[in-house]
This record gives sequence, C-alpha cells and structure tokens, in this order.
Amino acid sequence: MTDTVDMDPAGTAPATSRRREATRQKLLDAAAQVFAEEGLDAASVEAICERAGFTRGAFYSNFETKDELFLELAGRVARARVQSVRERVAMLERDGGLTDVATDALTVVQQVLDVSGDDRLAILLMSEIRIHALRDPRLGAAYLAQDAEMRESVAQIITDIAEAKLIRFRLPADEVARLMLTVWESESVRATMAGLDYAAVCRRTGEELARVAPLVIEV
Repeated sequence: MTDTVDMDPAGTAPATSRRREATRQKLLDAAAQVFAEEGLDAASVEAICERAGFTRGAFYSNFETKDELFLELAGRVARARVQSVRERVAMLERDGGLTDVATDALTVVQQVLDVSGDDRLAILLMSEIRIHALRDPRLGAAYLAQDAEMRESVAQIITDIAEAKLIRFRLPADEVARLMLTVWESESVRATMAGLDYAAVCRRTGEELARVAPLVIEV
C-alpha cells in the first residue's frame, strides 16, 4: 500500500513536512526539560518520548541517537540566547533606551542579559551543555561560536553606550562584555545551586555586576 502525501492548498509543501517539523519541535522541547532535570546520561529516549507524548518510533524517525538530538538542542538554545539579546538591543534602540540611561548604563546591559531565558531549567540545561561541550569537539566548537556571538552582541551595546557619550569604559568593549558575561553566568549558576527563585537569581546577578562595574566604568 502506498502512503498518500497531503499537500497544502497551494500545492507547494507537503503537510507531512509540517507535521514532521512539529514533531521534532515537541521532541526538542521535551528533551530540554528532561536533560535539564536528569542530565544527558540519565535521560532516556523513553522519558523524552513520554514527555513529548510520542512513541519511540516517532523519535527514531527524527533522530538517529540521543546525542544527535542533544547536539541539535544545544544549537537551538545557543541561537535563541543570541536572538534574545539582538531583539532586546533593537527594542532599546527603538525606544531610546540606549540614550536615556546616562546615570545608570549598567542597567541597560543587565536588562539585556536578563532576557536570555535563564530560569532554573535553562540554567541547568546550559550547564549540561557546557559539561558535554568539554568532551565532544563538535559541541565544543558550537558552544564557543555561540559564546563569541553572545559576547559580540553585548559588546555592541557597550559600544553604542560609549559612542553616545553616556559613559566611559576603562577597557575595550569586547573585554567589558567578556567580564560581565563571565560574572553573570557564574553567579546565575551559584544562585541556582543555592535554590533561589528566578527573581532572586536576577537580583543576585545584578548585585555582582554592580560590584565589578567600578572596575570597568570611569567615574
């Protein structure tokens, strides 16, 4: 028996392709939760399928292995983080946020960093990705590329602030971005380990960024 392929009204794209993509997205969403909660090694294909509401057959028709799914998920998380920064920068530029913070430029950077989706599950997932990036050269290369892109986005904010003559920095924009991202990510992990909720994590990271501000901002 030959399977029929449903077409969209325009006859240009198979409906099965849309369903397949929707299935992949649900599996990736479920995997993000399972990996964050249990870790890559402990997470099973069955647990991912159960969370997504699919069978093992649906999983293996989309991914050959759990590692393949994890690699794609890591890339998706990286792209989402960078995109969130870009969108916030665009919003601040549109609303004049980069020219209305003469007395508190650090607040702008904090606002940008806080939109990266780093609630508890996201922080756990990113920590899991980092661990496996140390062991897998492919994942390591993808992680470093994402990290560089994120740093470039934050450095652009810093450059925009400096060019608007709202504030002067002691270091090049790239170095300021590297320092701020390192502090922010490190403290968000420590705060999550301490069992703090998302609001408290944001406060803790903001306090730490404020402590390093005098090191990079000329008063």
